[in-house]
Amino acid sequence: MDLLNTLVDKGLRREMPSREEALAVLATSDDELLDVVAAAGKVRREWFGRRVKLNYLVNLKSGLCPEDCSYCSQRLGSKAEILKYTWLKPDEASKAAAAGVAGGAKRVCLVASGRGPTDKDVDRVAQTIDAIKEQNEGVEVCACLGLLSDGQAERLRDAGADAYNHNLNTSEATYGDITTTHTYADRVDTVQKAHAAGLSACSGLIAGMGESDEDLVDVVFGLRELDPDSVPVNFLIPFEGTPLAKEWNLTPQRCLRILAMVRFVCPDVEVRIAGGREVHLRSMQPLALHIANSIFLGDYLTSEGQAGQADLDMIADAGFEVEGTDQVTLPEHRTADGCGSVCGSKESACGSAPETADVPEARTDLVAVRRRGAGTDLAPNA
Repeated sequence: MDLLNTLVDKGLRREMPSREEALAVLATSDDELLDVVAAAGKVRREWFGRRVKLNYLVNLKSGLCPEDCSYCSQRLGSKAEILKYTWLKPDEASKAAAAGVAGGAKRVCLVASGRGPTDKDVDRVAQTIDAIKEQNEGVEVCACLGLLSDGQAERLRDAGADAYNHNLNTSEATYGDITTTHTYADRVDTVQKAHAAGLSACSGLIAGMGESDEDLVDVVFGLRELDPDSVPVNFLIPFEGTPLAKEWNLTPQRCLRILAMVRFVCPDVEVRIAGGREVHLRSMQPLALHIANSIFLGDYLTSEGQAGQADLDMIADAGFEVEGTDQVTLPEHRTADGCGSVCGSKESACGSAPETADVPEARTDLVAVRRRGAGTDLAPNA
């Protein structure tokens, strides 16, 4: 396909594709899917070889969030029967993190529910970062605590944080449809605060919330403008008890197209397959590794992932290798200026589904609420 040849050439030159080209990727047919994956794979291998970075989530504070994000099982008014607990102590969080590091994780992501941290919360997280780094040499720590106030990003950096995550999630035009308690601009501001403080910015999206192709392209182009080092691509997990519980819009093929579009728009950035990987990609997860160069190991914030050993086996069987702590994630040109040096986010082009498209089956059997690891007495999955 001329389209794919053009996108590969642009990706190898780190040149921005046009919106029309990005939309065209999402509109490719199932017959073209392997060609799309192969093309995105050429760009992925140019900048990241066959390495896969493993990241491990530690949910420091679960549930009871005052924000009303429709996709979230921890939201205000959520009826999802998830684990709910207040802040883990630093030693508890460090113990959970150690399990992920032992399983091969290079980065530990510390996440807490809530609108944003108080200064006391930042102090608490600083102690946790210190405890984790003291026990795990070479590990990266990313904080994800919500909207940041002035000065907090700098304090996290000084405490030893390497990165900060805050996702844009969806396009600015439709942001008000999924959340009313904060704005798209609030999220952009927090990513910019992390950048300005010298933290490696991590920001991504959630696909499968009923958005159009245009919305997906809008948010990915918005991310490209913010220039994060990491772009996690989440696929909505439709938790029972949340407003989006019936939004089963994704197929494995659709997920692969979305990942490919992100790779073409952000060719030299760490593209991470995040939440919903097992639920929506299912048996096609290994193909996604040819596009993305990063995954989460083990469980997620409130849902269970596949066994950590299964992740490692999948990577090896697909011909990839786990990235070590002695390897720099990002290409040299992205780390030379100091940015991210430690770490080194079937439908027609107009967004309407073709008449022959099948409605994806609701696979509620694949959504398992997390009952182990942080906040429990059970061993974590890593």
